[in-house]
Amino acid sequence: MKISNTSILELRHLKTLLALNDAGNLSRAATLLNVTQSALSHQIKLLEEHHAAILFERKSQPISFTPAGERLLQLARVVLPSVADAERDLARIAQGVAGQLRIAVECHTCFDWLMPAMDVFRGRWPEVDLDIVSGFHADPIGLLYEHRADVAIVSEVDTGEAVAYHPLFRFEIVGLIAKDHALVKRVFLRAEDFATDTLITYPVPDDMLDVVRQVLRPKGIESAGRRTTELTVAMLQLVASKRGIATLPIWAAQNYLNRDYVLAKKITKKGLIGSLYAASLPELSDKTYLQDFVSIIRESSYLNLQNIELI
Repeated sequence: MKISNTSILELRHLKTLLALNDAGNLSRAATLLNVTQSALSHQIKLLEEHHAAILFERKSQPISFTPAGERLLQLARVVLPSVADAERDLARIAQGVAGQLRIAVECHTCFDWLMPAMDVFRGRWPEVDLDIVSGFHADPIGLLYEHRADVAIVSEVDTGEAVAYHPLFRFEIVGLIAKDHALVKRVFLRAEDFATDTLITYPVPDDMLDVVRQVLRPKGIESAGRRTTELTVAMLQLVASKRGIATLPIWAAQNYLNRDYVLAKKITKKGLIGSLYAASLPELSDKTYLQDFVSIIRESSYLNLQNIELI
């Protein structure tokens, strides 16, 4: 092969290769990069044609890179972190280095994905004071107005609020029942099934429960009773003991499902879908460190949580 003096390599090509490596296939890499799968395939085809080399095995799962692909992947691992460091330095020069992100959450299961994202963020922005506002908050948006928090993790967009909403991801919420529960043969749970059983939840208002807001209330149905606990493990113990039905994001229950401790059931035929957003006051939205924090959450969650979809 004749070596060209002109390279067609761009940062987006390196980002594509790194995303392929992290995501494991073209479809997930395209989602991670927020481009179409056909656009991603076109990028790769151009690279392969220019270098007269196949970059990865198409039929391998997860993706297996060829020596040529590994060499470009090695380059991506060196170049992209350096570029990101430089861009953060430029943002520090333009915006100043002082900053803080105090995070308020309204969901108990948020910590499953929030803590890993915070660890990554601290490494990138050590000068930004990152903290979680202690306790569970039924009105995290109110904390933004009171300047007691900088970011609120919420499950709904309220257009009446004077805040900026940054989409994170959506996910399936499943019903959890005992292995010998009367509903064990059901393909999915109906709203009516909750009318004859206790609903086991975290101690939050009804309005913050997706199963109440999206499934029960539209049907005019109430659960037979309500029992609350702060701990996920206690919730699953109650479910296993046939004390009621719980609803959780699939990732929060996955370890218990893997151990065959309880059973998961789809809620309604189409499934119950929850969403999460990071809310901030508008004046904070342009801060590079906030934008990076949102990007880290989205990427980290997509790569590490099961059955989620970026929004």
